[in-house]
Amino acid sequence: MYAFTSRFRPLAFGTALVAAAATLPAWADDTNKPPNTGSKQSDIGVVTGITVGALAAGPFGAVAGAAAGALLGERYHRQAQTSAQLTDTLDKSEAERARLAGNVAQLDNSLAQARADGERLDQTLERTDEVGLDVSFRTDDDSVLAQSMSPLLKLGALVASMPQARVRIDGYADSRGSDAWNDALSLRRAQSVAAVLAAAGVPSERLVLAAHGKHQAAPLDDDLDTYALERKVTVRLQLDRVTPGSQVVRRD
Repeated sequence: MYAFTSRFRPLAFGTALVAAAATLPAWADDTNKPPNTGSKQSDIGVVTGITVGALAAGPFGAVAGAAAGALLGERYHRQAQTSAQLTDTLDKSEAERARLAGNVAQLDNSLAQARADGERLDQTLERTDEVGLDVSFRTDDDSVLAQSMSPLLKLGALVASMPQARVRIDGYADSRGSDAWNDALSLRRAQSVAAVLAAAGVPSERLVLAAHGKHQAAPLDDDLDTYALERKVTVRLQLDRVTPGSQVVRRD
């Protein structure tokens, strides 16, 4: 029996070498294999299993060794693929995390800049008692002149962008005429200016109107220049909190 086995071992070893030679080209072409085909590690396992099995148990050992070697080699190959995929996924996750962290940092910087700009604007307005303009009118007229339209619209746009701001609109008249007439005239002038500001986007509840008539005008002296200065509406931006709701104040 020993002699019989001994005679077959050279034959089995030769068979293993032939199988190994047939498998070797697969090693060289492993990088070009399509998915789901035998891997290089599997081929190596087959050759190794054939050789070891043939030396240990002849042809039957070679077959069993080839099967076991293929399984072990394929298992190693799949473990290596899984590890590579996990590494790639981790690298992508780190890159995405870094990108998101950069976006958050940019948003924080933008928010900080916006807050700083807002604080500077508030400080500027706090140092300024009043921001506004004066609108002049012709004698006995309540129409806003063309040259006053553009400044009023610009001021209205500024106020519309500042929710905390209110506009105080005070109408005046010169000393000529009766008190009742000048009270009504100064009110109409204030309302004309308020209409322009509203057209620029200022909500009506943020417009505070007052009509003063001629009660703050200089004494009657027939000075036309003085009269021109008194026919006006003053427009002032205010940051103090005024109870919402349009208000009209008239002198009796």
